[in-house]
Amino acid sequence: MLLWAGLGNPEPGMARQRHNIGFMAVDEIAARHGFPPWKPRFKGLAAEGRLAGEKILLLKPMTYMNASGEGVREAAGFYKIPPGDITLFHDELDLAPGKLRVKKGGGNAGHNGLRSADRQLGTPDYWRVRLGIGHPGERDRVLGWVLGDFSKSDQDWLRPLLAAVAEQAPLLAQGRAEEFMSRVALAGGEQG
Repeated sequence: MLLWAGLGNPEPGMARQRHNIGFMAVDEIAARHGFPPWKPRFKGLAAEGRLAGEKILLLKPMTYMNASGEGVREAAGFYKIPPGDITLFHDELDLAPGKLRVKKGGGNAGHNGLRSADRQLGTPDYWRVRLGIGHPGERDRVLGWVLGDFSKSDQDWLRPLLAAVAEQAPLLAQGRAEEFMSRVALAGGEQG
């Protein structure tokens, strides 16, 4: 079984914020691939389904970003899922809006959700789907940026990106990260 967790914040008023793009991605995957309705589990909302023959547990931790690793650890512990079979979908300031990168391990770059996961799992050696939201340009504007809602013009890249992530998710389930990135870039209209 693979564990795919989207990172975000649980308040309804936060649903459209840039910080919640991880929730948006797993919601889109669940909808596109006919996962059953979300159910409360593991300090979050969970849904189980199959992609490319792989059993997938989707998770949206409802503990707020700073503690999102708690639910990830509980789910991983319950199903005995090793870190190498865990993927977190999260917002990434250091990527231009609409860009996507997949990598295993690395630092948390100040991202509180990744910091929580590192601490709870005891390792940074899990997969990350980094969903670019861009940087506001000045360090003191970062908090307002990530907690700000996507603008109307952001929908021009956000909708195609989320649709491409969901459409190409079976490749990710098969461990074909490079092909997943390439196909998402083409389908989402990403340049370069």
